[in-house]
Amino acid sequence: MDISALQKERAKYQPKLPKSLRGGIPKLVEGNKTQSIADHQEIEKLFPGTSGMPLVTFEESTNSGSEKPVNVGVILSGGQAPGGHNVISGIFDGIKKINPESRLYGFLGGPGGLVDHKYVELTAEIIDEYRNTGGFDIIGSGRTKLEEEKQFDKGLEIAKALELNALVIIGGDDSNTNACVLAEYYKQKNSGMQVIGCPKTIDGDLKNEMIETSFGFDTATKVYGELIGNIQRDANSAKKYWHFIKLMGRSASHIGLECALKTQPNITLISEEVAENKQTLDSIVDYMADIIAKRAANGEEFGVALIPEGLIEFIPEMKVLISELNDLLAEGTETEREFKMLKKSHQREWVALQLSKDSAELFESLPAGIASQLTLDRDPHGNVQVSLIETEKLLGEMLKVKLDEMKSEGKFKGKFNTQYHFFGYEGRCAAPSNFDADYCYSLGYTASMLVSDGKTGYMASVRNLTASAENWIAGGVPVTMMMNMEKRHGHMKPVIQKALVDLNGAPYKYFITKRGEWALGTNYIYPGPIQYFGPAEVCDQPTETLKLEKA
Repeated sequence: MDISALQKERAKYQPKLPKSLRGGIPKLVEGNKTQSIADHQEIEKLFPGTSGMPLVTFEESTNSGSEKPVNVGVILSGGQAPGGHNVISGIFDGIKKINPESRLYGFLGGPGGLVDHKYVELTAEIIDEYRNTGGFDIIGSGRTKLEEEKQFDKGLEIAKALELNALVIIGGDDSNTNACVLAEYYKQKNSGMQVIGCPKTIDGDLKNEMIETSFGFDTATKVYGELIGNIQRDANSAKKYWHFIKLMGRSASHIGLECALKTQPNITLISEEVAENKQTLDSIVDYMADIIAKRAANGEEFGVALIPEGLIEFIPEMKVLISELNDLLAEGTETEREFKMLKKSHQREWVALQLSKDSAELFESLPAGIASQLTLDRDPHGNVQVSLIETEKLLGEMLKVKLDEMKSEGKFKGKFNTQYHFFGYEGRCAAPSNFDADYCYSLGYTASMLVSDGKTGYMASVRNLTASAENWIAGGVPVTMMMNMEKRHGHMKPVIQKALVDLNGAPYKYFITKRGEWALGTNYIYPGPIQYFGPAEVCDQPTETLKLEKA
């Protein structure tokens, strides 16, 4: 395999571990028993075998290993996030520490590999090629959902054939929910198969008291921060464009908030704030137009605005419209079939006739391109595909109309030219930052120790992340502790509760004290590329979000 000079150097980097994992096989200490974050009785009924389990932490031990070998299968599930290869490296090194005869198998292409019995044994030779690298290409990922008993049973067949003790599922909230369902099923069948989860998502919405951040968030926001800084430098050089940058993050605005803290742009929209204040599309445009006009009055006809990918679903009137459209265009319905039979030129008029009065008026007021994007095929969950909706262009077009009105009223004197960007895939497979390299390796190593101690239905947890790595706290949290009941496809289902931006939290509170100053000034920060080499105070720092949360 040909590799770059950077990859050669990164291969030499030895990720740091918490002190508790550095010596011998660590001692597991059980803490308080847990219960779900909400809907306790329903969760306990659905998960009788894995509810109420205690929190666990690991402490230093001089036990040198030579435990029985453990065979582990690993699955990468869902979208990519920087550091996944280091999670797998950590699992590999951990199980080899337990016993050199332990074996690791990777299921190919995500959860579907488990069901279809497609796998590869991950040897030291393979693992060493992928240490500290980005991407999920060591075994690939996929979005197959493990929800049916026949899938579970197919998984058990290959697990028995490979003499697996455990599966480690590396994924986001849905993937870890499915991991818990799998753990419960295997426990009820007395199969002997353990299931452990690891918290992955660059969106940052899988976090709580025990999972301080999901892996990949640090690297992705550093990559986006570099790109935003580059755009800001360009804006301040050319002084003639407003740059509208849409950032990944459907369910929460963590990426947008973190990138704002890193780069200090003129406008940052926070979806959760929009929902809390019940802002309309028009009021958002008014807010942005006011800043643009004030900057123009100061001779600055340029700026940068950050827009979360999922913003459109947080605007109350748009949320109602999208809900009606999701029902109208749900896969397999008569209305969906009727819609698809229409000529493109007739679809918008037909849709408007099916909607409530307010939603129809809003739908008809939208630019034609945006209205069309709202009627595209739904995602596997039956929801509009927000990544395909060009919210940044919607706002830009509406602002042009608004500013023309203000110009005719003498309230805006200047030019308004736009450039549009969407930063998403650029951050998902980047080589992990030192922080993510360390964190991911520690998560994988922790998962291997949970396997060694016979745990199932747990998610690997590494906490105290604003301290130096040696003082991180490794352990496990029962997945059921993070669950509540939510409506999915018309049915109440157990899911891990998504963590939205906390409007009472320190990062958001700090942001709102600064955004007025950033709006009218040109106080841009240009973070530059991720730093791999240099002093720890430059290279190994956690996100601004974590620093403020843990201050």
